Amino acid sequence: MSAVARVAILGAESSGKSTLAEALARRYDTLWVPEYLREFVDREGRVPFEQDQYGIARVQMEREDAAAAHANRFLFCDTTPLMTALYSRWYWGRVDDELAQLALRHDYAYTLVTAPDTPWQADGLQRESEQVRQQVHEQVIERLAERGIAYQLVGGSLPERILQAGRYIRAD
Repeated sequence: MSAVARVAILGAESSGKSTLAEALARRYDTLWVPEYLREFVDREGRVPFEQDQYGIARVQMEREDAAAAHANRFLFCDTTPLMTALYSRWYWGRVDDELAQLALRHDYAYTLVTAPDTPWQADGLQRESEQVRQQVHEQVIERLAERGIAYQLVGGSLPERILQAGRYIRAD
């Protein structure tokens, strides 16, 4: 049996990462790993503090590692520590050493970036504005370029995004 190909799904707030991850998992009869940050914010009733960032990224990776043992062919990962590090840099101007080390572990077979072309929606504590969404999107692209990480930008409707992703991961 071959190893599961992990697919990182990155993007700014309200750009359709969760929707895409869930839809791709359904399409390819496999698992997806939801963004732990959402659960954290709901449970704590607040956005994370800087000192929470490493723990959030660590739990995300632990859940991803656990799901990989049960996934079928692909594992769709709704965010990665790279995004947590990006937001740390965005909000606090730095990334602590532990989080930076975890973010270096970008060992995904494929990376998808969701275009910020869906309607922006407020989501309680987690989302700021359309302007921030666009700026974060640009930061995602810059970080991937800096790290030499290949990616596929997916945009348009959900069916269009699924088709673009399927072509990129050569699943169809």
